[in-house]
Amino acid sequence: MNPCELCVSPGGELLWQDGRCRIVRVGGAEGDAFPGFCRIIWQAHVREMSDLSPIDRTHLRDVLDAVESVVRRVMNPDKVNLASLGNVVPHLHWHVIPRWTDDSHFPAPIWATPCRAVPPRAVPASDVLASALGAILGDSR
Repeated sequence: MNPCELCVSPGGELLWQDGRCRIVRVGGAEGDAFPGFCRIIWQAHVREMSDLSPIDRTHLRDVLDAVESVVRRVMNPDKVNLASLGNVVPHLHWHVIPRWTDDSHFPAPIWATPCRAVPPRAVPASDVLASALGAILGDSR
C-alpha cells in the first residue's frame, strides 16, 4: 500500500496552518495557469467531510470561507471554484481556484483540456496571501 501523499508532504507551499488543517499554495502547471490557487488540507488522514465531528466540519468550512475571501480580494477573479474531489488522493482537501472568463479552461473545469493559451496574469507573492489569511484566521503559521 502506498503512503498517502498528503500525509507525507505539505501538498504545496505552506501559507497557514493550525492543529486541524493547513492552507497551501498550489504550484506547478496548475498554479501557474491559476495564480492564487490554494488548497486546504485536513491534517489527520480522513476521507470525507462526514468523517469529521460537527465542530471540525464547522472549523473547516470557516477556513474555506476565509480562503475564498482572500483569493477574491487579492486576485479579483470573475469566479471562484471550490472543489473537494479526492478521487486520486483520498485525503480530505478542498481546492480554492480563482477563475477568469479568459483563463485557459473557462468555462470548463481546470482539469479539462485547455481551450486557449494561458493569459498573463499578476502572481501574488506568497507572503501577501499568508498575511491576508493570518489577518482573518489568526497568525498560526
